[in-house]
Amino acid sequence: MFGSGPGTAHESRGLSGPVLFPTRFVWPYGGRRVFLSGSFTRWLEHIPMSPVEGCPTVFQVVWNLTPGYHQYKFCVDGEWRHNEQQPFVTGNCGTVNTIFLAGEPDMVPTSFSPETSGRSNMDVDDDVFTHVEAVPRFSQADLDISRHRISVFLSRHTAYELLPESGKVIALDVNLPVKQAFDILHEQGVPVAPLWDFGKGQFVGVLSALDFILILKELGKHGSNLTEEQLETHTIAAWKEAKLRLNRQLDGNGRCYPRRLVSAGPYDSLKEVALGILQNKVATIPIVDSSSQDGSLPQLLHLASLSGILKCICRHFRHSSSSLPILQHPISEFPIGTWVPNIGEPNGRPLAMLRPNSSLADALSLLVQAEVSSIPIVDENDSLLDIYSRSDITALARDKAYTQIHLDELSIYQTLQLGQDANSPYGFLSGQRCQMCLRSDPLHKVIERLANPGVRRLVIVEAGSKRVEGIISLSDVFRFLLG
Repeated sequence: MFGSGPGTAHESRGLSGPVLFPTRFVWPYGGRRVFLSGSFTRWLEHIPMSPVEGCPTVFQVVWNLTPGYHQYKFCVDGEWRHNEQQPFVTGNCGTVNTIFLAGEPDMVPTSFSPETSGRSNMDVDDDVFTHVEAVPRFSQADLDISRHRISVFLSRHTAYELLPESGKVIALDVNLPVKQAFDILHEQGVPVAPLWDFGKGQFVGVLSALDFILILKELGKHGSNLTEEQLETHTIAAWKEAKLRLNRQLDGNGRCYPRRLVSAGPYDSLKEVALGILQNKVATIPIVDSSSQDGSLPQLLHLASLSGILKCICRHFRHSSSSLPILQHPISEFPIGTWVPNIGEPNGRPLAMLRPNSSLADALSLLVQAEVSSIPIVDENDSLLDIYSRSDITALARDKAYTQIHLDELSIYQTLQLGQDANSPYGFLSGQRCQMCLRSDPLHKVIERLANPGVRRLVIVEAGSKRVEGIISLSDVFRFLLG
């Protein structure tokens, strides 16, 4: 974002020249290497910052500034960041912090004391700057404008734009045995597949990881109607019938009714597709072309997801991001996602978390009862170790692992090990599994990460400690953007 070049020397102290203000800059959010740069170095010099003794996640540096208005930013492990707790503005250089110095210089302490009364180790000394501008926060007008422009774009573009130039879509016959079906899902690395009924000549539903979770829970019950042997011959259609009875979904006459297939056509708007996913609480919607005039069978074109739609939004607004003013603001400013409540705050929707020694039975029950797609796995300090998702359950189909386990006896740690080829401490934080962000990250960065294939949520962590502060899913982002 900003260029680097030859360093400029410190302004001389004790010699004739401009009046200088010793000013302390603090970065309290951790990192391995942290540098400061700003308008006072013409954005050319990267000033190294040092960790505070006894508080390694807090970095500081004292730099002499002339009176007036300055902009600055931090380079943390090669990534440009700003401190949301200090005044900031958005301009040609992105989002930068600001400081205004006027009057006689006030001596700034040259050391940061983590033992300062009434402050935690991660607090920032907000009294360092005596003259600052108010932090500009997003306005309702900015939010309304951004939502309107996104809504217009989604309404004017169709599901046809989601179709890849090439690729394959997995569909399953309803007469396929359940065991074989989940072997296919695991081998193909897909969490969901549409179901085709040859007798009816149409798509009639989907098989998802949630089905496998419900099956395993049913197998674990005393007196279950399903046996492990039956799964070898038990068809998907038979399971769906059993699922209806298990769910006890009844109409006014007391009869079980099947849930209709939620699908879309290639010329339905992207907004209709997104709303269909949100309203029906599904991960994907099959895009089916049933418009053939020659009586041919419906064609399955694609499985639409919120990730694909978000990618279309990113692509469209890539060179005009200023038309969406909310994108530059940190996610902590918005009512988006599920957050761990602060002390004294009323509990909203609780953030479900589990320890690695929790049982698989506890995890599956929480996934179903809380209606969430994933659960952060944390240590005794609530620091993120890994994440357990619904789709992880298909790993138990490999080598018939589900026939050799008891849900109450298998821990989350052991379950995740079954799906890994290599062991690491706790087997956690492995590459693509845990996608994280910070509360100070701007909304555009969160959206860009969620638009990547396979990423369905970001765990919000505290820098350095990786303590879980919240979680943002694709559904959360779209509910917020669509209002």
